[in-house]
Amino acid sequence: MAHGPDSIKGNFKKTKFTPKTWEETDVDIKIQYCGICASDLHTASSGWGATEYPIAVGHELVGEAVKVGKDVKHIKVGDTVGVGAQCSSCGKCHYCSNSETQYCSKGQVGTYNGKFYAGAAEGDRSQGGYSNYNRSPASHVVKIPDGMDPALAAPMLCGGVTVYSPLKRYGAGTKAKQVGVVGLGGLGHYAVLFAKAMGAEVTVISHSHSKEEDAKKMGATRFLATHGDDDVFKKNKRSLDLIICTTNDSRMPLDGYISLLRPHSHLVFVGLPEEKLQAPSLFPLILNNIMIGGSAIGDPSEINEMLELAHKQKIHGWIKRWNMNEVNKAVPDMHAGNARYRYVLVNQENGGKLEESSKL
Repeated sequence: MAHGPDSIKGNFKKTKFTPKTWEETDVDIKIQYCGICASDLHTASSGWGATEYPIAVGHELVGEAVKVGKDVKHIKVGDTVGVGAQCSSCGKCHYCSNSETQYCSKGQVGTYNGKFYAGAAEGDRSQGGYSNYNRSPASHVVKIPDGMDPALAAPMLCGGVTVYSPLKRYGAGTKAKQVGVVGLGGLGHYAVLFAKAMGAEVTVISHSHSKEEDAKKMGATRFLATHGDDDVFKKNKRSLDLIICTTNDSRMPLDGYISLLRPHSHLVFVGLPEEKLQAPSLFPLILNNIMIGGSAIGDPSEINEMLELAHKQKIHGWIKRWNMNEVNKAVPDMHAGNARYRYVLVNQENGGKLEESSKL
């Protein structure tokens, strides 16, 4: 658990916590894998605002269902299951009723650093996946497809669906034939993999050429380095139908990105910088009918859909596995920007595997 902002420097400490009050709509999960998400670092360090410590972060958790409430129908004991960045919602509002629980009118309950607002667990805190067990409402527990490597599935539960959702919503491969991805990091590399799988041609937009070879291996057809080429935006003007912006850099050249879009296109933010962005010029937006927006994670129905696509098309994220007991090495290494491109903590004591099974 993180006990203060310095936790991300390698100061996570083993600590006992009490899970939410049990309800017959819950699932207890013996955690075997948990992806390290940038959100974990922002939360553990209070980068997005004051965090209530101590906190167990981790919202890309996968493991074995070891206890299932009597009111749960889609999960049984022994299933390999997972939970993404959200573990609960009101379940009654317009958005929840239309499989958009991430936009719940009452607010989503995060898998960690959240508080349950209804039922027997009202007021209880949510705790995440850097732990041995997790208890979550079954409404946001998904079954991992049979035969899919659970270590590959784990970081898709947040990192994957965060880009899959807007790619699907804005027609990657159909209406949006040319998709740009800003930032080739944990989110960005999934955006490339999924956009390619959905039939789009992908352009990666990055600071430098350092990741160009990786981008091409993932399926990108073009790579634009924005630093060192003053004409890069001019030379590629109006060449994209959709841009997914994954970077957390508050100094991003927004006007340059906008110039790359064709009329009626979308620039969608999924990264969340800790500092405010400089406002873009309005003229290009108005004269080209370009929409700027954001997108948050995905509903469990989208997660299921994404996992099936990934399993069917053999979409493998670029991951490195760390023993969960090495969290104080893995988190600082990720904070230093060394991940290529996602880190997954493996709870070997609970049966997690540091090596991929040859059967998968």
